[in-house]
Amino acid sequence: MALLHRATIRPTKLELLADWVPAQPWGEPGVELVGAFRFDDPEGEVGIETHVVATAGGHLLQAPLTYRGAPLAGAEQFLVCTMEHSVLGPRWVYDAVGDPVYARVLASVLLAGVGQADEIVEGTDAPREPSVRVRGSGAPSGDVPPVGDVTASSDGSTTIMQTRDVRMVVVRRLDRDAADVAHGSSLTGTWSGQDAPVLLAHLA
Repeated sequence: MALLHRATIRPTKLELLADWVPAQPWGEPGVELVGAFRFDDPEGEVGIETHVVATAGGHLLQAPLTYRGAPLAGAEQFLVCTMEHSVLGPRWVYDAVGDPVYARVLASVLLAGVGQADEIVEGTDAPREPSVRVRGSGAPSGDVPPVGDVTASSDGSTTIMQTRDVRMVVVRRLDRDAADVAHGSSLTGTWSGQDAPVLLAHLA
């Protein structure tokens, strides 16, 4: 479960994405938010949120982020920015592909079908409707090997995440028809105006 505080954050998520995304190998300027989804950190320490954004050039991009209460040692190259959260205080925002917590969760989604987090707004009881719905193809009985450290390399359309035993592909430039391609264990998503599942990640 993801508890969403009624808070003020600086910079806003749109502001940080608009600044960071165009500087990436797969990025473009003119970013607008389309939707987002969250996964749970089993330890309850790290926020995990993936944004789908549209660009002025007409492309859809995927930007998974992690939110931490302290710097992640050795992950300086993946630091997006520091954010001031009116409830939680300073937050260190990372490109999630370089965060081992995200790597473990994504592997669990692809191999064991772990679902997205329920989003509960502070002061309410029922989960709100997520703006992006996702589904992992893994089976609940699937074996998820230890992840350990993670390395990541990006090109103009994808990021390859390599752990000790698992190699995963995060699709950065989304193809509305790519879910029809057989990729084995995969993560797909839908959102308003996009009823056909779109490929978001898969095992390499």
